[in-house]
Amino acid sequence: MGGCFSKPKPVEVKVELSLLEKEKEVDGLSPNGKASPFADSRPNGALGHGSDDDSTPLPLYHKPRDYVEASVCHVKDLENGQMREVDLGSGRALLIKEHGEFSAIAHKCPHYGAPLVKGVLSKGHVRCPWHGACFNIATGDLEDFPGLDSLPIFQVRVEKDKVIIRANKQALQSQKRSKPMARCSAVINSNTGFSHVLIIGSGPAALVCAETLRQEGFTDRIVMCTMDRHPPYDRPKLSKSLESTAEQLRLRSVEFLQDHDIELLTEKEAVAIDLKTRSVIFEDGLRMEYKKLFIATGSKPKTMIYKGQDVENVFHLRTPDDANSIARLANNKNAVIVGTSFVGMEVAAALTDKAHSVSVIGIETVPFKHALGEKVGKAIMKLFEVNRVKFYMLNEVSEMVGQHGQLKEVALKSGKVLRADVCVIGAGSIPATGFLKQGGIHMDSRGFITVNKMMQTSADGVYAGGDVVVFPFPPRNNKKVNIPHWQMAHVHGRAAALSMMGRAAEIKTVPYFWSAMFGKTLRYAGYGEGFDDVIIQGDLDELRFVAFYTRSEEVVAVASMNYDPIVSRVAEVLGSGKTIKKRDVEMFSKAWQVRTNTSMFYFKCYLIDHM
Repeated sequence: MGGCFSKPKPVEVKVELSLLEKEKEVDGLSPNGKASPFADSRPNGALGHGSDDDSTPLPLYHKPRDYVEASVCHVKDLENGQMREVDLGSGRALLIKEHGEFSAIAHKCPHYGAPLVKGVLSKGHVRCPWHGACFNIATGDLEDFPGLDSLPIFQVRVEKDKVIIRANKQALQSQKRSKPMARCSAVINSNTGFSHVLIIGSGPAALVCAETLRQEGFTDRIVMCTMDRHPPYDRPKLSKSLESTAEQLRLRSVEFLQDHDIELLTEKEAVAIDLKTRSVIFEDGLRMEYKKLFIATGSKPKTMIYKGQDVENVFHLRTPDDANSIARLANNKNAVIVGTSFVGMEVAAALTDKAHSVSVIGIETVPFKHALGEKVGKAIMKLFEVNRVKFYMLNEVSEMVGQHGQLKEVALKSGKVLRADVCVIGAGSIPATGFLKQGGIHMDSRGFITVNKMMQTSADGVYAGGDVVVFPFPPRNNKKVNIPHWQMAHVHGRAAALSMMGRAAEIKTVPYFWSAMFGKTLRYAGYGEGFDDVIIQGDLDELRFVAFYTRSEEVVAVASMNYDPIVSRVAEVLGSGKTIKKRDVEMFSKAWQVRTNTSMFYFKCYLIDHM
């Protein structure tokens, strides 16, 4: 990728808007979006891209006023491998130059709205700087997760050394598009106890599985059953935004699911599977037969043993209703968080501006020691202490003390007693697979479902994905691992759907997760389980650092705060199948201590060379 040792020339961008007088473009755009729609365009300087409305020849009723056109820069203003966010008057787009050709796509990641201009451009796709989603720059299609939507693309041409973008106004405003989906062609009574594909769960694995099936042309019945009473929602936000409603967090509306013939049955808890009859039995007595089954039930809270199990105002954060209750009950009250998981710590951070006091109980010496190492854990712990969170580490709960059924105190095994009006237990989770124990599906000793690289279980026609599985992980020589990340669940859902359709594809993704506390975001990519060393560059006290997790002589994971897009850049290298050597990171680490900006620049160039 070019441009590593040079900066784009500063340029004053003159925006020239015009509405085309004729509809001569209607017949000029090829289906793949590659051909320039203008006869006088320079053929080697433009890619004729379209939005979701532009990707096929436009019907004659499309009017020029639906589009905007702008001259956004000189042809020499961008070097190969560079991106620029440009204003078209009715909205903004991301202009990209790669291999001498220009392309234009929406400028925001549809997942959380990250500016893609700050992301990583490599080999025909751009990777989001915040959470690692990848988009094809020629089609706008989502190539790696998280998220559900793709990007609109826009027509680009070069005229008299000016780069001109033509875009649909609506696409500029929406900044996202859904892939076309098939509809169910079968005439089926909704009360029929049979589904060609039955999905248990409504998280990202379940939802992506259903949507991928429709995107790939599946026209038979799909039924998605969930214990929840809400349509699919963004669970990671629960612990970060306690007052958000289910509607604010929703991933897809009921209307969206209905429009694409994805049937959703809420408050349906699976209690057993009968492999002989290929059916699932639910708690309310419903029996649903299937041809293909996808199990994506996620995880459930780890059981804790203590006195006072019947005391109220003790929560496991599972639903928007739980989050809303926690926020309401903690207002100007005393809150206690049991456990230093990411969920527990995010809840603690979210409550500091609401509660009178926030206390955290943990069994380790510092939070996140196992996942991030002691040094990073200590640095994050200091952030909490500055924000008046009190820690009681190397401790466990012995009793929840109530008065008239309401929580009043939390007693610790050390003898310490904490005032508490609300308690949130965030002490980890286990796979929600209890209903499978007598079902004949192979699970490991911890209760995780074992699947192959196509997400198939030991039972014919049964697939599984998300937090409930252990699966072959190529970077660890196909060792079966459990990676309970929101992003990875998306990947599993797509892999399972493609496998059901007979189009199995191996999982080629880099695990990616994030956590937000006190307005600061931790990003993490890779699989660091069993790391034997941590190389830290930057300033831990200022929480502006990059931590490289190594195993033997290779970097297996990276975490950072305030150093975007370094994690996405490392993910791009690891995703290409290349390795980052420990000795190389150590070399840059020494230079970092002398000249931070310079060493960071050269390390960026090192990563680019490895992509």
